[in-house]
Amino acid sequence: MNRKGKLYFRYGTMGSAKTALLLTTAYNFEERGMRYVCMKPIIDTRDTVNVIRSRIGIERECRWIHTDTDLYMLAQELFEESMCVIDWFLIDEAQFLTTEQVDQLARVVDDYGSNVICYGLRTDFRTRLFEGSQRLFEIADTIDEIKSTCTCGRKTIVNARIGANGDFVEEGAQVEIGGDDRYMAVCRKCWRNKRIEQATRDTLPLI
Repeated sequence: MNRKGKLYFRYGTMGSAKTALLLTTAYNFEERGMRYVCMKPIIDTRDTVNVIRSRIGIERECRWIHTDTDLYMLAQELFEESMCVIDWFLIDEAQFLTTEQVDQLARVVDDYGSNVICYGLRTDFRTRLFEGSQRLFEIADTIDEIKSTCTCGRKTIVNARIGANGDFVEEGAQVEIGGDDRYMAVCRKCWRNKRIEQATRDTLPLI
């Protein structure tokens, strides 16, 4: 095949408008008559129907990706259904993909010339890479950061998890679905200072 596709990874912290950018891209493709499919790991259970929804209120139907979904085989099925190669695959919450699924998307790019754009987080609340994100950093053709700003004016880097008392949480499962009530995107300095403040407060003697 002469078609030359690319595997893209566009990452940012929570609230950086990643999903809105995906949905805007899908709208533009639709306006131009380009063939595309939106997908999303089903691990994000905030929506009970198969839609990708942005915080600003726009949404679009998508296909679920299960943990055992073979994305290469699924792409082949979609090509057969539409009787042509799909130009673009738009993947939301790509951090939840497995290493194998990212490799399968790379095969779709290499074998069929489709373009795959993955949108997702880089790291979890402990600043550790997600599995899907790590693999995308390793093999994606193009990597772009979607930047957003901390309340102090610096660039956000950390997706801090928040407890009921407003403190940053440092223990727990890597995946815990939530919105503004559970997460806050902050810069590295604010994240560090808040943790120091919490540690100092917790060691003070009771009066």
